[in-house]
Amino acid sequence: MSKRQIKLGLSMRQLGYHAGAWRHPDVNPGGAMDIQHFVRIAQTAERGLFDMVFLADGLGLRQTDKPKGSLSRSNQNVELEPLTMLAAVAMTTRHVGLVATASTSYNEPFHIARKFASIDHISGGRAGWNIVTSWSEEEAKNFNRTKHFEYDERYARAAEFVEVVRGLWDSWDDDAFAHDKKEGLFFHPDKMHVLNHRGEHFSVMGPLTVSRSPQGHPVLVQAGTSPQGQEIAAASADVVFTAQTDLKDATEYYRSVKGRMARYGRKPEDLKILPGLLPVVGKTRAEASDKMQQLQDLIHPLVGLAHVYGPMGDLSGYPLDGPVPEPVDPELRSRAKVMLDLARRNNWTVRQLYLAASAGRGHRTVVGTPAEIVDAMQEWIDAEGADGFNIVPPYLPGGAEDFVDLVVPELQNRGLYRTPYEGSTLRENLGVPKPPSRYAS
Repeated sequence: MSKRQIKLGLSMRQLGYHAGAWRHPDVNPGGAMDIQHFVRIAQTAERGLFDMVFLADGLGLRQTDKPKGSLSRSNQNVELEPLTMLAAVAMTTRHVGLVATASTSYNEPFHIARKFASIDHISGGRAGWNIVTSWSEEEAKNFNRTKHFEYDERYARAAEFVEVVRGLWDSWDDDAFAHDKKEGLFFHPDKMHVLNHRGEHFSVMGPLTVSRSPQGHPVLVQAGTSPQGQEIAAASADVVFTAQTDLKDATEYYRSVKGRMARYGRKPEDLKILPGLLPVVGKTRAEASDKMQQLQDLIHPLVGLAHVYGPMGDLSGYPLDGPVPEPVDPELRSRAKVMLDLARRNNWTVRQLYLAASAGRGHRTVVGTPAEIVDAMQEWIDAEGADGFNIVPPYLPGGAEDFVDLVVPELQNRGLYRTPYEGSTLRENLGVPKPPSRYAS
């Protein structure tokens, strides 16, 4: 068996990834607007020696009220702005990495370069940027647009956006600032670099008004599975988050992304691929099953039906405990066939279908003892389907605490996971290189 060290991220968006999380008796339903909620989660992750905590984000209310009445029963609506929140969390932690999403569609490169470089300084080298292209019409309408960017345009914009940000992060050499009071020299003029970028989407002069960050560049995280997204990851990402539920698909994706890296002069180990994993852990299998059933019982039918609305259409008029009907005019036709085949194969009712779809928002779900959870993780590591996992707890903070208290010791007992942190920066703990400045001789 492999003894490759598993890397771990902890997704701490909202109140957990299970659709019934906010109704759990141990969850504060207002937690997504409470900084202490996130401080507790981040400190739990640090206690568990996680590489990073991760905050996904969107720039608009993506959920629709389909079927009618479902929107007001979902907790996916208000939350703290991620960069503001991570700057505050940085002051309450010492080791765990701090990663947040920021869109290349509705930001400017100078803003993003400055904010993440600032958080890297505030945290002592623990910042990371999750690069996304916004996709929803709701987001477009919040930024002076009536329609979203076309698919190819938003990826071309993203590629140039990332290149500009990386260039701005190289505005100052590591030793640019002399701070020589005797000679009256604040910085060495030959160690300041003006980017002067002129491209298809952006014109940015520079230099950045933040000195070079402790990590050289904050860690770059990417989550795209499309060919364009994989290409961006291979060229510049340090970490990839992905949603894979099947080991064969995971290994194919792993080989595809890492196989593209050589053309950019990069080694496969320079990039860590972390599929999402939703663990429901108990000291016994029965306890784990009871925890899962408790969460399933908390899914309101309208919220469950909303999770299958895109592929299956409006099923609210059908008996919940009756058979799954043929979808009528589905929005997602390929997904509709997958869901219908699954329902027919398992003889599921409408309720059983939405329960299956609502549990982990498309992420791999494992219910079991600590040993069973680690077995499932190790299988993917050994098969080279993952370098680690982005843990998406079913509910927060309890799901994260269960993982740290029960699963982390099992990982350590098997020699698969660190006992102390290896370094002081996120790059050092991940084992990814510090990028040299483009101006370095």
